[in-house]
Amino acid sequence: MQEIDFVVTWLDGNDPDWRREKERYVPKKGEDGREERYRDFGLFHYWFRGVERFAPWVRKVHLVTCGHLPEWLNADCPKLHVVRHEDFIPKEFLPTFNSNVIEIYMHRIEGLSEQFVYFNDDMFLTRAVKPEDFFRGGLPCDMLALQPVVANPDNPVMSHLYLNNALVLAKYFKKRENMKSQLKNYFHVGYPPMYFFYNMLELAFPRFTAFYTQHGPMPFLKSTFLELWEKEGEALTAMSGNRFRSETDLTPYLFREYQKLTGRFTAMNIEKNFAYFPVEGETDRLVRAITRQKKKFLCINDGTISEDQAKLAGEAIQRAFGIILPETSDFERGGARAAAAE
Repeated sequence: MQEIDFVVTWLDGNDPDWRREKERYVPKKGEDGREERYRDFGLFHYWFRGVERFAPWVRKVHLVTCGHLPEWLNADCPKLHVVRHEDFIPKEFLPTFNSNVIEIYMHRIEGLSEQFVYFNDDMFLTRAVKPEDFFRGGLPCDMLALQPVVANPDNPVMSHLYLNNALVLAKYFKKRENMKSQLKNYFHVGYPPMYFFYNMLELAFPRFTAFYTQHGPMPFLKSTFLELWEKEGEALTAMSGNRFRSETDLTPYLFREYQKLTGRFTAMNIEKNFAYFPVEGETDRLVRAITRQKKKFLCINDGTISEDQAKLAGEAIQRAFGIILPETSDFERGGARAAAAE
């Protein structure tokens, strides 16, 4: 049986100690320190309930935190490994408020398995998943598609990040040669039609533009991180000093796309089991998606909504998760094993 770990990053943006530390630093020009980057909807215990109920086969859950923990967390749960930033990120780059910096060092987490799935804390399991949903034949399940970089003035940092990743990858792969050598991975039967359209369109351009990647749980090989750090350690170290998300960053998608361009993945339609919902304007659809459990996993992405709107949306989403995941997990105080131990 495949040994697969989950890694999840979490932050309590309301923690007064954390906020005081963050206020000591001011985002520079070209950095993104928006409040919604750190907002907490109070849903994280449902992430653990989903793992316990829908992925009981997972070997270990590595919870990455700056130091604080949810008050409800059972830190003694056998499957849980609490990882603080100082445990795996070089101290000269701490404190960091930049998720990209945290993510590029994930391979340094002590005891991490070769095969692991990375979750943001806004990505939830809502139906039973199997190891084969993430890895087949020891390789990550994914889709390979290209797309142009979009100049988005509403979120300019992201436009830079897509191009930054592509510039690094272009050093190691020639676009048309890669497409020719991996024709079945670029045009895999079963991909959503949009992927075929993007890849056909991109045939007209001789150089890489950017990559179309699903914003959901990401299956990785730890060896991919080690290999790319060996090649690009100088660039990755240089960006590690960016305290906030910056237009000069590289991202974990660099590692994900590198896996795909080397052919170290299993091509399959991963979108059929996934749904992405921005909270802004889509709360009703999101609530229905949760309660009807049409997808195996979904992403609840925060947007530029007010605190009052966020509170109302959070309450509605909590009620929905309460319907499908009402029972306390062993990752929580009061769970069956935790209660027995007490």
